[in-house]
Amino acid sequence: MLCPTCHVDVPADAAFCPKCGQRLSATAPGTAGAPVAGTPAAATPALTATEKFRAAMPGQPAAEPEHDLWHGTYSAKAMYGGWVFAIVVTLAGVALAVLVPNPAAWIAAVVVVPVIWISQLLTLLYRRMSVEYRLTTQRFLHKRGLLRRVADQLLLVDVDDVTWEQGLVERIVNVGKITIHSNDASDPKLPLPGIDDVERVANLIDNARREERRKRAIYMASA
Repeated sequence: MLCPTCHVDVPADAAFCPKCGQRLSATAPGTAGAPVAGTPAAATPALTATEKFRAAMPGQPAAEPEHDLWHGTYSAKAMYGGWVFAIVVTLAGVALAVLVPNPAAWIAAVVVVPVIWISQLLTLLYRRMSVEYRLTTQRFLHKRGLLRRVADQLLLVDVDDVTWEQGLVERIVNVGKITIHSNDASDPKLPLPGIDDVERVANLIDNARREERRKRAIYMASA
């Protein structure tokens, strides 16, 4: 006869299907689930142990996949004040070398100006290569260091507050510093300097942590 569930051939005297475990005692040979003669139509076969176990399992919400919301690093805009200072020193050095007919003035201009520009470039390269930020729907990940790399992650559900600030020049170029306040033991106050479009990124982090807390609250209520 055929199993009424998986339609596999089973012996006529079998009580259970050897493939799916369906009870077959209430079916007749050659019929797919028809009641045996003399059995009341309303009779319902007893549940198997597997079926009882599945019925006793509480329903749990399916976990949503994690996906990225933002990637970032130190922005060159955050050093615009340093670039302006380097330009001013360069102009002053050239004017001094032209107006003061002294070899010392030329030497000072030739030495000081390149040192300032090189230090600015090296500082920018170091800051851009030594920090990396990544925001997902569940975590905030940050990497620090150039020769020695340290990676850490902060669960958004642990974030308590997100603040941001800007100086005068930073407001002009739309860059600033974000501070993430959390109950994480390793980084209770995490500063993120040199963030481009700082207000949008701060709101993105804050909205993501609010959404994650809302989902956790729904999950705990349904558990």
